[in-house]
Amino acid sequence: MEYIPAKNIVARTKGTAWFGTEYNMNIYKGCCHGCIYCDSRSECYRIQDFDQVRAKENALAIIRDNLSRKMKKGVIGTGAMSDPYNPFEKELQLTRQALEIIKTFGFGVAIATKSPLITRDIDILKDIQKRSPVIVKMTITTADDSLCKKIEPNVPVSSERFQAIKELSDHGIYCGILLMPLLPFINDTNENILEIVRLGKENGAGFIYPSFGVTLRDKQREYFYDQLDHYFPSIKQKYMLEFGNQYSCGSPKAKALYASFTKECKRLSILYKMSDIVSRYKYEQRDTQLTFI
Repeated sequence: MEYIPAKNIVARTKGTAWFGTEYNMNIYKGCCHGCIYCDSRSECYRIQDFDQVRAKENALAIIRDNLSRKMKKGVIGTGAMSDPYNPFEKELQLTRQALEIIKTFGFGVAIATKSPLITRDIDILKDIQKRSPVIVKMTITTADDSLCKKIEPNVPVSSERFQAIKELSDHGIYCGILLMPLLPFINDTNENILEIVRLGKENGAGFIYPSFGVTLRDKQREYFYDQLDHYFPSIKQKYMLEFGNQYSCGSPKAKALYASFTKECKRLSILYKMSDIVSRYKYEQRDTQLTFI
């Protein structure tokens, strides 16, 4: 593990916050998941050697200092730029220790991950949830493990992530699915979406938040097209014809897929609107937890 210097780690969010978070936290930089679609490879983020995971020096001391200076409690989001449960976390336990600090200072947490390793920290998440909001967002883009291995080659397959959702849910942790990105001409099928919704319900997902497309720019587009040539011959040409150099590449079937998706979510009582999800975990879930204390 290479360590890189950092001055601050917990920063105030700006504008409309993703899933209603008040702060962002990234202990690691870079990601070794190898997902072919990851926008974080883009030049604008200035992350050299993106596939190499680095940890921030003195991260825990910095987090403790940052939180001690915060006048307002809130929810700390993590996992936007680098998965907090990368393979190195199993030994380093930086995320686990950071959660302990978050618990001590009375903040909530919103975690995005693709790793079942998060189930290791159920004990701490339950403790945090007694006083503050907790939400876990497990990214799942396909119900097919064989396709998962192509588009997310170094990540535990989708079936293992569904099992992690079940374990979290069984222990009372509010969790659900980030159904994104849905790659045009690859996993943007009605069958895939409905199967994810079905498996989500079966395994206790409280919500599914989707994005019917993918974003592409500069260095990331080049990487993505190289992977398409390797795994999906002829698909690159479809992208070039359909999207050119567009940043936002929405599925040509997005409208029909969204209609089918929302209909099934309503039938199975799964939340899918951001406002409803935020209300559920920040207010309703917390009130439910407090009644048992």
